[in-house]
Amino acid sequence: MNRLRRSSLIITLIFSCCLSQFAAAAPKGPIVDTVYFNVKMKPEIGLKDTAEGLTDIFFFGVDGPVIFGLDQATRDKLDLYTVPGGNWSLLLNPIPNKVPYLVKTGEQEFFNPFAIREVRFAINNLINRKYIVDEILSGSGMPTFTMATPGQPGTYKYNLLAQRAGFTEEGNEEQALQAIAAALDTAAALPELQGRLAKEGDWWTFDKQPLTIKFLIRVDDPQGRLKEGEYVAQQIEKAGIKVERLLWDRAKCSQTVYQGNPANYEWNIYTEGWGAGATRAYWEHIVAQMYAPWYGYMPGGTNPDNWRYTHDELDTVTRKAFAGNFLTEDEYWELALKGLEIGLNEAVRIYVATQNQYYAANKARFNRRMLYGMADGLNEWSLLSANTPDKILRITGYSAKGSLFMHAWDPVGDDGFSDVYSQVCATPTGMASTFESPATAEDTPLLANPLNSDTRIHKNEQGEVVGDIPIPADAKRYDSAKDEWIAVAPGATAMSTGTYSFNFGKFHHGRPISVADFLYADAFEEEWTRKDGDNDRYYDASYESSHKPGRDLNKGWIVHPDNTITTFFDYNFPASKIRVASKGAPSLSVLTGRPNITVAWEILEALAQMIAEGSTSGTTYSFTAGSATQVDLLRPDCVADIRAKLTELKEQQFVPASIKAYVAPEQAAAGYDAAIQWIDAHNHALIGCGAFQIEKYDPTTNYMELKAFRDEAYPFASDYWPNALAANLLRIDSVDIPAMYALEEKTMPVRVTLSEVRYPDDTAKPAEQGNVSAVLVTPTDEHTYPGTYIEPGVFEINIPLDTLEAGTYTILINADLHGALPVASSGIVTLY
Repeated sequence: MNRLRRSSLIITLIFSCCLSQFAAAAPKGPIVDTVYFNVKMKPEIGLKDTAEGLTDIFFFGVDGPVIFGLDQATRDKLDLYTVPGGNWSLLLNPIPNKVPYLVKTGEQEFFNPFAIREVRFAINNLINRKYIVDEILSGSGMPTFTMATPGQPGTYKYNLLAQRAGFTEEGNEEQALQAIAAALDTAAALPELQGRLAKEGDWWTFDKQPLTIKFLIRVDDPQGRLKEGEYVAQQIEKAGIKVERLLWDRAKCSQTVYQGNPANYEWNIYTEGWGAGATRAYWEHIVAQMYAPWYGYMPGGTNPDNWRYTHDELDTVTRKAFAGNFLTEDEYWELALKGLEIGLNEAVRIYVATQNQYYAANKARFNRRMLYGMADGLNEWSLLSANTPDKILRITGYSAKGSLFMHAWDPVGDDGFSDVYSQVCATPTGMASTFESPATAEDTPLLANPLNSDTRIHKNEQGEVVGDIPIPADAKRYDSAKDEWIAVAPGATAMSTGTYSFNFGKFHHGRPISVADFLYADAFEEEWTRKDGDNDRYYDASYESSHKPGRDLNKGWIVHPDNTITTFFDYNFPASKIRVASKGAPSLSVLTGRPNITVAWEILEALAQMIAEGSTSGTTYSFTAGSATQVDLLRPDCVADIRAKLTELKEQQFVPASIKAYVAPEQAAAGYDAAIQWIDAHNHALIGCGAFQIEKYDPTTNYMELKAFRDEAYPFASDYWPNALAANLLRIDSVDIPAMYALEEKTMPVRVTLSEVRYPDDTAKPAEQGNVSAVLVTPTDEHTYPGTYIEPGVFEINIPLDTLEAGTYTILINADLHGALPVASSGIVTLY
């Protein structure tokens, strides 16, 4: 071969290799190009359409009875994603939560039995949770006493607290009826109620009328909460209290319970249902969410115009746990469990059952299984990892009334995007700074990359945890009264600090993301959280209630020339350094609890000025649902006002005070103009920065279309997350705990069958590695015993009995593998 020919061959091979690599390079964004959303009004129809290939995913977690009610031929066509993802609870209206338990609406006065704590608490024993699981959920679930899903990581101490408080799966109807009768007898003896509250035969009366409560029961869940509600109503009537059964759908119940004023006395009890929300390793913030008034999920929420349930001690301990105001893990658990203990005793929210939920996909339509939350099922990661042959994904949701969205697309207020499908559609359009891995629950960088972090703390003389990290003189914080960034006070300290780089991309209207976006978001939260004088128009009391605890943690920022940011903040979490770093990461989101929903600052500024300065249409807007009109990025009349405000700001070349050092007037005008063009092209104002953008929305047909965001500035290729989030997990297949065992045997063997499962493919093999242990729970203590590997898939634990007495004991089995989500199972043994 001559030299020229050989050189040509080498060049050809190199060129071919480059072409091959270029062809194989994955595009930016998600795998699919387009996602179509619609809704069906019956779960059975959604499942059947999925099986027949009319849609790809039925994006609704159905209960066991629905799935098992399908014929085998239909089930064979479905790929099921099974998770313990749904909780049922009962929310009680406790107004006025004090003697003499009277509520006045108009000219009429009512006696509220659920204003009595003892009556509320007795509901725990009045209901038989095991009956609900066995008969209503067809065994597809488990009794639940707390917000912590049994079997999930980090939950056993929470659920152990409930067991030690005397909660049982079967309840104790006789004891409950006695407790309710005693509490009502005591109330009837109060001077204000003598002769008004009385027992006449089998029924209690108030002012000679039957004592009646209003029970909101979800009619759009006919095989689940409708039956649950009827059962609970019958139990309550055994106590001599009449129950008015209000069979309402999700929209009407949500509007009345979560957005209404408890003082209107339109309801007394509601059959709640909750999705898991995320796969998580820690639960102290969920204690706050589900029991503490400050978080906003209790009756009355955070609206200052409402009567609101309050409890100062509960707020104090949950805020401390939330903010890391502790030195050690032991103190962390003390605070978190104290919060739960108060919540259980108050019994305003009573947990009933955890459902196994089943999400269905058409087997033939996918090249491989999607990512999904091990606790919450299909989520935004499912959309990002969905792999179909034609790059089209068709999703069907469920709505009894046929409406796709139930709440306003408000990117600021606490109630914004708070229904399931608003989050399903909007979350993939944004990017959180960090997120909890759907497989392992580990904090994972997304938009922000923690480069380093440090925590230094001690307790002061008052017993409060304080920081020991000096905040440098060049650190700044935003002053909403002065509308400028000011130096942090000399001598200020913080518990923790972190430095972050960023995966800068672009917003969907074409403007690059920069540090200015993070500064604007931080200043926006500060502005709307702090009330600067009686006439501060840039202030929202509800927003303050939910954001102030988080705002108070932030102590200052330093923006470096290389576009990294160092933050100083008061948060401590000894169990996880990466969790601390994630807590301090700058964010683009200003929406509580939904950090993935991010909106360009031009839109936020337009909304803020519409509320504070007025709108073109004359509509009075608010970030809080109530007397004013809540802003909505989808509603045409609000979108028109947003566009009009953007035009004003463009003409003024207005630059918000918080980013004047980073954005020139002509750049601001260009950003407003790009936002206007976006609205003109898409007829909505959700301008995010995530893997998908909302291309079309038709409210008349409940149709939405998402389009892949393929801009080269987007930081992740389509194959990145499916590979990065794949993991090896453990699954406990069986635990052999004897129902009864003789103490004379001295040692009790417990055999555990364990599989190693590849996520999300769901392929399994007998586990040959991992740590297995048993925790024996006594009335006063816990004892842990390690397991021994016997053979592939089999581990054995030997529990010594020589120090135990006859009785019934709970045994918790834990299994973990490095980098995997721990798993747990429990059982009960009676020793004799």
